[in-house]
Amino acid sequence: MTQTVDRPVEGETRPMTMAAAITDALDLALAHDPSVVMYGEDVGNLGGVYRITTGLQKKHGIARVFDCPLTESGIVGTAVGMAAVGMRPVVELQFGGFMMPAMDQIYSHVSRFRYRSRGRWKTPLVVRFPVGGGLGLLEQHADSPETYLAHTPGIKVAYPSNPYDAKGLLLSAIEDDDPVFFFETIKNYRDPKLRMEVPTGYYKIPLGKARVAREGSDVSLITWGGMVQQCETAAAAAAESGIQCEIIDLRTISPIDLETILESVEKTGRVVIVHEANLTGGMGAEISALIAQHALYSLEAPIERVAGFDTMPSPFNSLNHFSRPEAIHIADAIRKVLSA
Repeated sequence: MTQTVDRPVEGETRPMTMAAAITDALDLALAHDPSVVMYGEDVGNLGGVYRITTGLQKKHGIARVFDCPLTESGIVGTAVGMAAVGMRPVVELQFGGFMMPAMDQIYSHVSRFRYRSRGRWKTPLVVRFPVGGGLGLLEQHADSPETYLAHTPGIKVAYPSNPYDAKGLLLSAIEDDDPVFFFETIKNYRDPKLRMEVPTGYYKIPLGKARVAREGSDVSLITWGGMVQQCETAAAAAAESGIQCEIIDLRTISPIDLETILESVEKTGRVVIVHEANLTGGMGAEISALIAQHALYSLEAPIERVAGFDTMPSPFNSLNHFSRPEAIHIADAIRKVLSA
């Protein structure tokens, strides 16, 4: 699968999976800035549950990359303190579903610290975790909790779909003076179809800037994370019938690139929004409202949303696959907006 990027790849490159690109970004950040530290459950000696931090403790030392107890609230809470005194902690939670024990710290402290101190203290911290299903995982291992965070003022949310973006967005997140939650689609970590040439040097992609992953004139598919690949599959199938879909990969959902969204909507007049999280109250509803507010007269059909089922808990084991949107569901939505 060919990945489109919004600027040419310059300098030395090498093929990377998404997992390798994230590891490379973490390695560069540790070498670039002595205030960066990384910790979490098993991230040191073991290299994390998905081995993303493998080798970093050996290379940069136990004072920079280390393990901590199984306490998500403690992991995030200590990161707030570290960030307030000038460090840049990058912490890993083992799965997105494990974020809930830390929500008190996230909502009450991470998001409010700069406001509470009237700007005297910043919280330049990054919280990373794998998300998403389609692999038959256990309960609390396949959640997509982005809406909880995007709804919380003071927090930025990055959700890359490919290796190039993952590396550039993560380096931007680590340098950012506000807290950034970094979503990593499990299914994309080592997908060989997503392996692509990635610069080996230090580069950044700005938070809040979407990319046009595929240009088209008939329907706008607005999506992020692991759903970008599903949209690409659906768009390729639609193209066989002469339907040209434009795919907008948001990259970050807080802040959101409204300008790029509206440009696409004004061009195509038809919109399908796709995300893996639950339908009700999901980011698709917020994006729909923004389009209705700013580009209502450009629409030629009602907006369609394709999302995960409203189930709690997220289905696990063999059922997990059936609750996740796939290309066939997106194709149905494309046909529906075109026939309206």
